[in-house]
Amino acid sequence: MTGAIDAAIENDPWLRQSVQMQSALLEESIADGALPDPRMTIGAANLPTDTFDTGQEAMTQATIGFTQRIPRGNSRQLASAKKEEMAGVQPFRRENRRALVMETVTHLWLEVWRSERSIRLIEGNRGLFEQLEDVAEAGYTSATMGSRQQDVIRASLELTRLEDRLTALHSQQAASREALAEWIGLDQAQLSVTDDVPHELLRVFPLGWAETSTEIVIRHPSIRATDQLIDAQTVDVDLARQTYKPEWSVSAQYGYRERAPNGQDRADLFSVGIGFDLPIFTSNRQDRKLNASLARLEAAKTERILQIQGLQAKARAAVARIERLDDRIELYEQTLLPQMEEQASAALTAYNNDDGDFAEAVRARIAELNTQVELIQMIAERAKNLASFRYLTTDTSDIPSFSLNRYQD
Repeated sequence: MTGAIDAAIENDPWLRQSVQMQSALLEESIADGALPDPRMTIGAANLPTDTFDTGQEAMTQATIGFTQRIPRGNSRQLASAKKEEMAGVQPFRRENRRALVMETVTHLWLEVWRSERSIRLIEGNRGLFEQLEDVAEAGYTSATMGSRQQDVIRASLELTRLEDRLTALHSQQAASREALAEWIGLDQAQLSVTDDVPHELLRVFPLGWAETSTEIVIRHPSIRATDQLIDAQTVDVDLARQTYKPEWSVSAQYGYRERAPNGQDRADLFSVGIGFDLPIFTSNRQDRKLNASLARLEAAKTERILQIQGLQAKARAAVARIERLDDRIELYEQTLLPQMEEQASAALTAYNNDDGDFAEAVRARIAELNTQVELIQMIAERAKNLASFRYLTTDTSDIPSFSLNRYQD
């Protein structure tokens, strides 16, 4: 199973997409922190409209100018910081994806394991039902055991039902392998599974898990990703506050003038200026944007609370199911199966001694087989729930997150 999980993670295109997205956001963070490109203007000023002669009037000049816009306050640094925070979401999303792939592939592998183990069990019992059929036929032919024709028919019917059950299990196994092939490839999905469930899916829970569930869940990668999004939303609030500050611009212009008609030189002209806007009507623009950013920040914090509650509830539900399954598995292994085996053996012995009913002997064997199949199902279900619990309690405390402290005003 470990090989299947490694193959699924290695071949997952989503992880490569996440790396590309993080790289794109980091590139954008550098671009957003840069000054806007300067603007150049080329023109002719004060042309006389009667002759369009550039030397006729003293004010006529050819101009070239440059203007540099300076964004409001710390908006450039904050825009860059926001993209960095958004990029910081991706490592947690990748970790969450790996854990989710592990859970999904484990579930699919366990479905294959359940089908294959059930098939092996039923095929192993086929000989016993064939033996029952032979016994019924021999008793009916010799008339020494009180066998009836309906006993022979019943034995043949149970063998047919067994074949139908095997066909259904083979169909389930094929479907599970196809679903698993989506993650690990068709060739690997066709490999045989192990006889037993991997040991890591049989472990018990640490004592005191319920008391520390909150501390464990807040380190889940999906929660850490939400924390990063909250940090990014906090930057959005700071960006909204920057809109109350003026945006500046610096401009410079050079004007060239030709000689006067009498040949006299004219001095060229140079102009320089500073401009800024006046954000004084803020009630319907800046105030609204700031309120919207604050509302989104609170919504993101609420989403985090809901995520934590959801993860805790799912983890506790998985623990409860596992505890109940442990009780049932113990009951099956220590009490129910030995009793059913004893009952089936006693019923067959009684029939062989002409002191029992053939139908009862067959029913006892079928009940024993069904119980064994149910035990396999419960073991697989317990392992699935443990795989889900492992996903829900994934710890990413070793992955650092970005800090906003360096970006605050």
